[in-house]
Amino acid sequence: MTTIDNEGLPLCSETTAAQGTARLFVPRRAVTTAAPPAGTGELPGGPGALVWADLLSVAGAVVLVRWIDPRLGLRSFVLLAPLVLLLFAGGGLYRTRLLPSALDDVPVIVRRGAVAVGFTVMVERLPQVPWAPGLPTELPTLAGLLLAMLLLDVVARAVVHAALRATRRRRPRPVLIAGAGHIGQKVAAALLERREYGLWPVGYLDRDPILLPADSPVPVLGPPAQLERELLMRGIRDVILTPSGAGDADSTHVLRTAVRHECEVWLVPGLPEFGTLEYGNRRPDHGDHLWGLPCLRLGPGPMQRPSWAVKRGVDILVAASALLLLSPVLAACALAVRLEGGPGVIFRQERVGLDGQVFTVLKFRSLRPVNEHESATKWNISNDHRLGPVGRFLRKSSLDELPQLWNILRGEMSLVGPRPERPYFAMQFAQDYPRYRDRHRVPVGLTGLAQVNGLRGDTSIEDRARFDNHYIESWSLWQDVKILLQTVVAVLRTSGS
Repeated sequence: MTTIDNEGLPLCSETTAAQGTARLFVPRRAVTTAAPPAGTGELPGGPGALVWADLLSVAGAVVLVRWIDPRLGLRSFVLLAPLVLLLFAGGGLYRTRLLPSALDDVPVIVRRGAVAVGFTVMVERLPQVPWAPGLPTELPTLAGLLLAMLLLDVVARAVVHAALRATRRRRPRPVLIAGAGHIGQKVAAALLERREYGLWPVGYLDRDPILLPADSPVPVLGPPAQLERELLMRGIRDVILTPSGAGDADSTHVLRTAVRHECEVWLVPGLPEFGTLEYGNRRPDHGDHLWGLPCLRLGPGPMQRPSWAVKRGVDILVAASALLLLSPVLAACALAVRLEGGPGVIFRQERVGLDGQVFTVLKFRSLRPVNEHESATKWNISNDHRLGPVGRFLRKSSLDELPQLWNILRGEMSLVGPRPERPYFAMQFAQDYPRYRDRHRVPVGLTGLAQVNGLRGDTSIEDRARFDNHYIESWSLWQDVKILLQTVVAVLRTSGS
């Protein structure tokens, strides 16, 4: 049975594995293109103008310092400019900010500009590079190049930021404020008064809001559960998360729903000393404030980052290579299964993947189930008396999972991600553990963070969901590499499930 909300939007499907439905959970849907309220528009602040400002500053610095030393030229610019852009991007100089300031950029420009200039000097002095023009190593010339680049870049960025603030005043973008408490109301008041932030509050979302003033221009639209509907109806792309009496569950729902709809999410915590936390001291260039309130812009979800394409490319390369190189092992496993249990060496079973999509996972058969119902609902077969020596060895060594490389190649799975579960249990776990369904925000994996921490077989589902969600929220390419290396060690050590 499909549940429909009061706006006529399908929310979820209630089903069992036997019914073979295509979806179990709320799918990720693109943000609607409905026009925002009159007088609003896009929130400018993309990196394009700043990139051009930096390129022109580097070119101007090379031209100016060339008057001092004519050995500087086009080749120096070609080497220096990409380094500057790369290092500045790593320093957060192209991120969207609430109130950008060229003076705030100075420390990062100095540190990373010096690294770029120094690296350029080192490379151009290498005798193995015949085209090197011989960048001068005299300190006055190097200091002049860095100083000229700094001054020109500060001026160029100041012009860009001034134009940005003026555009935001004319075309503010609608924003939802999650939490109608004291901090939420302060945020709304600041945005209404300070148009240069470029955000116009259209409503609060709060389950138990405090009493608002009678003349409050910002209404309470409903509880956080209505966030998805408001995003779709109003075409909103910005959400500010503030403390309220709703609790952590509602805050988590707001955060994950907003990220799933590719919104800009701004966190305004209740802790005034937020900016003095350790990460703030280590990465002060990523901080921000909203009229004196500490504010942090949360990054995009894993699948919205450019590095996710690299992950998919690695999946394809590794899966294809492994299928080719391990073909003798696959053939031996198939033969052993055939000799022990007869025909049907590949076991096919429905599992829940990305966005609740049901797909067919492939495994080497370790035992033959009585019927489809047993296959769909029997939790664990590790102690089943029907498990023969071959099946037990395949499970112990995890060789029974090797056919899932084909699922990875097809894009139904990834090398690393939350392990897929059968629809029968996925529906049950989603009812028992509210945050279980959040693990389906990314493709499921052959191995995962929960598994390398020993959470496989008959272990806590709540713990598994917590590890899976932590993996999603802290995802990086290096974390995938780490999990793969830990999986190799775990396979050699563990007795399997």
